[in-house]
Amino acid sequence: MNITMQKVHGSENDFFLLDETQLERSFTDEEIEDLRTYLCDRETGLLNGADGLLLVERVVKGESLAKMRVINSDGSEASMCGNGLRTVARYLAEKYNKTSFTVETMFADLKVRQAPNLAAQVATYQVEISPVRFEAEAIPMHTKNNTIIDEVIPELSSELRFSAVAVPNPHLIAFVDHKTLMGTEFERIATYVNGENPIFPDGVNVSFVEIVGKNELFVRTFERGVGFTSACGTAMCASSLMYVLLNNGEFNETITVKNTGGMVKTVVHEDDSDGYWMELIGNATITHLISGTLTDFTKGHFEKAMIKETTEQADYIEFLASIK
Repeated sequence: MNITMQKVHGSENDFFLLDETQLERSFTDEEIEDLRTYLCDRETGLLNGADGLLLVERVVKGESLAKMRVINSDGSEASMCGNGLRTVARYLAEKYNKTSFTVETMFADLKVRQAPNLAAQVATYQVEISPVRFEAEAIPMHTKNNTIIDEVIPELSSELRFSAVAVPNPHLIAFVDHKTLMGTEFERIATYVNGENPIFPDGVNVSFVEIVGKNELFVRTFERGVGFTSACGTAMCASSLMYVLLNNGEFNETITVKNTGGMVKTVVHEDDSDGYWMELIGNATITHLISGTLTDFTKGHFEKAMIKETTEQADYIEFLASIK
């Protein structure tokens, strides 16, 4: 079976995007596992590997154009990925010639739309991040209270204050100074909560956040199933939410969020009935167009693949240089 795919990234959170709806049949679980194993490995994978796979599938229910599944590089499945959703939004927008629609994800149909470019030749999309929940069941976590909001967790640190929120994938967030942001304590804590531990049985994404100025954040994230990543879209949204709730931020104002992979913009909204939701605005970059046979890709025989590099990464690097 011949397949085509794109190598894409949002804020350098990179993926192989595959559209199963264009194939004669969907991938089997074994084929997905083989694709993930061979494509995404950072040392032996195709084009230096990736953070995961983005699978475009037929809608199960509702009016969305398609369903997005996110398979992390370690084989786990993420409930959502904001950076990945932007690239899927672009793919579907160009496939169906639409500028605004919804995409089905594990927990919700999310609104997406084309947005004004962040810079010349940097395709930009705006996506909804929701639902938001704080209770232990949604994370999940074991704690004496049902929530963790701006609290010291003694098992993690005697000084840092954490907040736990699901958006819908789970995040543990601490506001820190620059030294702590780049220090060794981050990896120690993130590794602990993503191994055998009494608090987070399924692990949790961990972000350290530096407040650079009013409505300006720098977010560094250790992503569950991935490790330290250039950027995590839902983490940047969760961090923006906690900034508004805990640090005198304002609802409906644009927040600039920088990360090691670049920059996005977020807007935090408060609804009377449904609580909170966020908008994530950032690049949706295609770096390579790839075609080959499923057999070759699931066995790691990349030498037979047809690979065409685009000029979009050069434009993105120019954008990075302009914001530093």
